[in-house]
Order: sequence, then structure tokens, then C-alpha cells
Amino acid sequence: MKSETEHKIILFDGVCNLCNSSVQLVIKNDSQNRFKFAALQSDSGQRLLKEFDIDTSKIDSIVLIDQNEVYIKSSAALRTARFMDGAYPLLSIFMVFPVFFRNWVYDWVAKNRYRWFGKKDQCMIPSPELKAKFL
Repeated sequence: MKSETEHKIILFDGVCNLCNSSVQLVIKNDSQNRFKFAALQSDSGQRLLKEFDIDTSKIDSIVLIDQNEVYIKSSAALRTARFMDGAYPLLSIFMVFPVFFRNWVYDWVAKNRYRWFGKKDQCMIPSPELKAKFL
């Protein structure tokens, strides 16, 4: 049985500084409490990857699960922006570009994210007030 949550679930690379900063940005701009989060490396993340049959050899940075639909790479990032507060929904204009081009840019950033932004030795541990946002 697929996940039965009302929330959109973002799976992210828990040791990536860019990914962790992005999660913090989404949390800050999620006044309607639409999102829940799980690190790809966490038990919850691993369970969801298996539940939705997501190939981790092709995905290692972001996955969005929304109403039992799976979005990856640039589609996940742009769809997430669509539901954030402020001007972030305007980023969805980039959906007009072909997926192969958007994912080429996304993959280039993802490939270099550790070098440019660094990485942690372990996954982020949410503060007590943010714990409810994590699976």
C-alpha cells in the first residue's frame, strides 16, 4: 500500500549541505505546513524508496512524493517551489524547458554539490520544534 499522507514528502540527501539548506528554505516558506521530510539515508527514507520502487542508482539528491506520484530531479525541485510562500512559485516558469535540459542543469549542480557546498559526516538532526516535520 502506498503512503497515505496528506503532506507532500521530500526525500533529500541528508549529508549534503546544499540539500540541508534547501530543506531549511522550504520549511521557512511552508506556512501552510504542506511538506514532510526524510533523509534518503534514514529508515523512513529507505522505506519510502522501496515502497515507491525508486531506483537510487539514478536518484541521489531529491525526490518529491505528492499524492502517491513521484517527482525527481528538476521536476521535484520546481514542483516544490510551486507550493512555497513568497515569490518561489514563480520558479515554476522553468517547467516550460524540456525535462532533458532541466535535468542536465540539475545533474550538473548535483554532481558538484559536495565540492561546492560540502557535506556532513551524518544526517541532519532536526531541532525539537522541527521534529514534527520529519518522518
